[in-house]
Amino acid sequence: MQITVLAVPECPNSALAVERVTAALGSRAARVDLVEVDDQEQAVELGMSGSPTILLDGVDPFATDATAPSLSCRLYREDDGAVSGAPSLAALNRVIAGVPGC
Repeated sequence: MQITVLAVPECPNSALAVERVTAALGSRAARVDLVEVDDQEQAVELGMSGSPTILLDGVDPFATDATAPSLSCRLYREDDGAVSGAPSLAALNRVIAGVPGC
């Protein structure tokens, strides 16, 4: 599995996103890359819908129909309704468990 964290330079939540992804992976084999996105064209090309965006094998598992490419800050809703700058560990565990071969 390839996991890519897309973020604008100096995003205050990119390290948290990488930390949570790594924790959710546990002993699973996966490559985690942090890619800095500098402009809207690159955001469209890579599928970044706010910083940070997490892609599992190129797919954003947290995207909705209303999600559009953007350089803006991205917020994630926690199970208890709280808002965070990165998906919760529980949410990441759910989406990673749903990836074939994991």
